[in-house]
Amino acid sequence: MKTNIINTIVNLKPGEIGIITNFSVDQIPVKLQEMGCLPGNEVRLIQVAPFNDPLFLSVNGNFLAIRKETAELIEISKVA
Repeated sequence: MKTNIINTIVNLKPGEIGIITNFSVDQIPVKLQEMGCLPGNEVRLIQVAPFNDPLFLSVNGNFLAIRKETAELIEISKVA
């Protein structure tokens, strides 16, 4: 039986890149959407802070930090 594994930003390792595929508009702050967290955009994990929260990202040239709980809501497709 094959299971579908959903990747989110939390599944990235530092330096890895993903393409945002989906997220819940109701659960993601508008500010993140304005900064480029939209489907089709590239996201790269720069660094994870101590205690694994927050995550420092580059999204289409913008640098931002988001909480782990928010990163778990943004689905991605990893770029090989």
